[in-house]
Amino acid sequence: MEPARLKQMGVVGAGGAGFPAYVKAASRVEYVIANGAECEPLVHKDVELMKRCAPEIVAGLRLMMRATGAKQGKFGVKAKNRAAMDAIRAELGGDPVELVSLGDFYPSGDEYELVYSATGRLIPPGGIPLQVGCVVNNVETLHNIALAAENIPVTRKFVSVTGAVAKPKSFWAPVGAPIRDLIAAAGGALAPDFAVFIGGLMMGTLAGSLDQPVMKTTAGLVVLPRDHYLVGRRSRPGPAMLHIGKSACDQCGYCTELCPRYLLGYDVRPHQVMRSLGFTKTGGDHLSPWGRLCCGCGICTLYACPEDLYPKEACDKAGRGFLAAGLEFEQPRAPRVHPMREFRRVPLPMLRRRLRVEEYDSGAPFDDLNLEPARVRIALRQGAGKPAVPVVSEGERVTARRPVARVAPEDLGADLHASIGGRVTAVTDEYIEITG
Repeated sequence: MEPARLKQMGVVGAGGAGFPAYVKAASRVEYVIANGAECEPLVHKDVELMKRCAPEIVAGLRLMMRATGAKQGKFGVKAKNRAAMDAIRAELGGDPVELVSLGDFYPSGDEYELVYSATGRLIPPGGIPLQVGCVVNNVETLHNIALAAENIPVTRKFVSVTGAVAKPKSFWAPVGAPIRDLIAAAGGALAPDFAVFIGGLMMGTLAGSLDQPVMKTTAGLVVLPRDHYLVGRRSRPGPAMLHIGKSACDQCGYCTELCPRYLLGYDVRPHQVMRSLGFTKTGGDHLSPWGRLCCGCGICTLYACPEDLYPKEACDKAGRGFLAAGLEFEQPRAPRVHPMREFRRVPLPMLRRRLRVEEYDSGAPFDDLNLEPARVRIALRQGAGKPAVPVVSEGERVTARRPVARVAPEDLGADLHASIGGRVTAVTDEYIEITG
């Protein structure tokens, strides 16, 4: 399959930052690694997808192996997800693909973690899997690659809706559907006043509105009562997070000692970033190289810190400041795995307990429902690269799967397609609205 077709069919990474799949397909590597780890608490969509769409996922893996010249595939799945693993194994046949059994730890789906678990190779500090001969694709991305080979574009997103909802479930939703429709499909929220985490409790974001649309990168929705501990933590203003850290951090070092990247041998030291806050007037602007290689997993903030401080957010700000100042950070030595790594990993049951969400861990069984929103708003930027340029006009009628916005051949990005049939009712600099 030509990589250009993946761009035309709108395939981007479905489990992360939305990096266009055609770029990875055009590379030359030794391994293609399928990421079925899914480690965000209360997000269960990849497990359900593997159980029901194993033929398409494995077909996509084969296509990526052929495109990249990879001689071997690796398929990362948690050992606890036996049904998903069996479904994938049944489709492999004689393929040179090894199933990699993963522990139930967070964040086992991080690229650095998965590449090390699958191949024993450590990605260079600040680097990408390609530098060690690997390409990593989320299982839904592989599913979409298989469909793209049949000229079927990405117009749907597989999501799970869990937490404080009446009927937690996983299902397909049109790209651009408002998240309020997804919550309604899960029986509605159980709390009269609630908040919605998009993408997960650890690395996701709080929805600003129930009209916020589904993106190609939307993994799942987690609904929690507005007065839940995690909602209050995430809602605190950024300057307040840093000011509290400046005044209260006692330098215990737990944030660093439990950091997954630090345990893999990378110079990520959240406690030293927190220390740098003390050299500012309010805990505001600060420069520290020790947050530059942070992956943003949130373990330091939401699990390790005994004082409920915000090391991850301090690392985020320090890293942005470091770049804005035009500074470079190069780790002076090659990464070397910490001898205590296996004993400091974070089990999901303990993480759920720490997050106070054990009561919501009920799974998300698949529902083959036909979600038909009255309208969709398809964002022109759906991942890494440039936003797509509309090729439709207001008032025009479109059918589902028709291209509605394209990215120039020389630009990084992926095309967009109508997720429902109807009339184009708005074309803006940010989205295309289609009313069914």
